Amino acid sequence: MTAITDREKLNYVAAQAADARLNIELETEGMTLNIGPQHPVTHGTLRIVAKLDGEQVIAAEPLAGYMHRGYEKLTEVRTYPQVTTLVNRIDWLGSFANEVPFILAAEQLMEVEAPERAQWIRTILFEMSRLGHMIMFLGDMGVQVGGLTAIFYAFRDREFVLNQIEAVTGGRFHPNFDRIGGLLDDLPKGWIAETKQAMEKVRSFCDEMDDLLLGNEIFQERTRGIGVIPPDVALQYGLSGANARASGIDWDIRRDNNVGLVYDKLDWKVWTHPDGDSFARYWVRLQETREATRMIDQLCDGIPSGPIMAKVPRIIKVPAGEAYVATENPLGEMGYHIVSKGDLMPFRVKIRSASFNNVSIAPWLLRGVYVPDIVSIMASLYFILGDIDK
Repeated sequence: MTAITDREKLNYVAAQAADARLNIELETEGMTLNIGPQHPVTHGTLRIVAKLDGEQVIAAEPLAGYMHRGYEKLTEVRTYPQVTTLVNRIDWLGSFANEVPFILAAEQLMEVEAPERAQWIRTILFEMSRLGHMIMFLGDMGVQVGGLTAIFYAFRDREFVLNQIEAVTGGRFHPNFDRIGGLLDDLPKGWIAETKQAMEKVRSFCDEMDDLLLGNEIFQERTRGIGVIPPDVALQYGLSGANARASGIDWDIRRDNNVGLVYDKLDWKVWTHPDGDSFARYWVRLQETREATRMIDQLCDGIPSGPIMAKVPRIIKVPAGEAYVATENPLGEMGYHIVSKGDLMPFRVKIRSASFNNVSIAPWLLRGVYVPDIVSIMASLYFILGDIDK
């Protein structure tokens, strides 16, 4: 065997030292990854600052406020009828549903009750707003895990719902249709039959999502056991709506604290799921979409005749006092706390929007996940940035 020369020993030592220096140079405390403030998964303008160890998230912080529009202060310089034009833009996919809790709170202060027919039509349009919202979620969730097909189905079938909303209100996204004491107008001729046909199309869409996504192995791998929210944590962060029900919390304002709508006249079910993961949040919303179509069918069949507007003063001046009304909006609990000094405009308005709580849990929820899961988890929480940056 050839003896190792001194030169070879020195070369070996030098090589080992070079490797050691390289390893030291590559060691870092972690990389900071900015997602946003322009990113398609966020449905608006949000920035997430994630600190990484390799591909694993050590810490993540959502930075909201990029599109703050000051709705709560803007309501103080608008008359009560003008406020609906503002608030239906907070959650821009929620359309009519945004207006309802504000109108109900104002009606409480004025001690006015809308006629029964108006209450039924309000409930129909409220649930149709939910459908327009949830159809977008059900299709868009596929995009966030790499499946593009579902979103095209969503765009196609959501049109049937928006067409019916537009036929009544004249607006597809911002109807400005609700009024203190009732509604702006009645239903057009033939609308009920067309709506029931649209509900059949939405149910077919839900069946397609069952096949395309829920039954897809890749979708299940990307969502099952990912982003798990235990029920106690969901309550601590004030989650509501489908995000809470997907963690097994059996709470729905429509059933448990209904104000001014006719859910107590309907036969329907509150859907929950015990797993609390991204898959559960998708599954619950899919079931709630189907349930909403059945509720609208019942409402269309049972809608009473009569007026759609109560007697209210021509100039709306709300008596002094305070009122808070919350409804089960598509994203969760949405409430308005109105403080009136007896003027034409509210003195103060506090808006409780669901999306703020939905995104607030992100620092707790994203710790320890991998980078691709940030996108799917945030998509499953489902929030609208206008609803956060109100």
